[in-house]
Amino acid sequence: MKIAVIDGQGGGIGKHITETLRKRLPENTEIVGLGTNTIAMSNIMKAGANEAAAGENAIVFMAKQVDLIVGSVSILVAGSMCGEVSAAMVAAIGESPARKILLPVNRCNIEIIGAGREPVPHQIEKLVERISRWQDGDF
Repeated sequence: MKIAVIDGQGGGIGKHITETLRKRLPENTEIVGLGTNTIAMSNIMKAGANEAAAGENAIVFMAKQVDLIVGSVSILVAGSMCGEVSAAMVAAIGESPARKILLPVNRCNIEIIGAGREPVPHQIEKLVERISRWQDGDF
């Protein structure tokens, strides 16, 4: 399985997701760190991604190459993350045949009704738990 972890700004959420995936999923799980900038990409790589790339072209290209895309819901909103998420990135992620498992992070003027206000680490635990079940065939 090939998982893309997408994050921007400082890459803190992507780093935490990657660290948690590495601890909980089989060693042969391939994680691709995709940052909207090089700082985010570098932090995801340091957390244990097999490979990493940054910028619009990398995200647009890799969105078609992976089985699963994870990150915060803001990767589906053009202009989010202080303008780092482009319309082309949003289109590529949205059109990707990969399954998307996203964190309901209420930031960037996005509020998801029904999503609790749990701390991000708790949300990441639920995200990784869901990925683990998905990997085991629980679609």
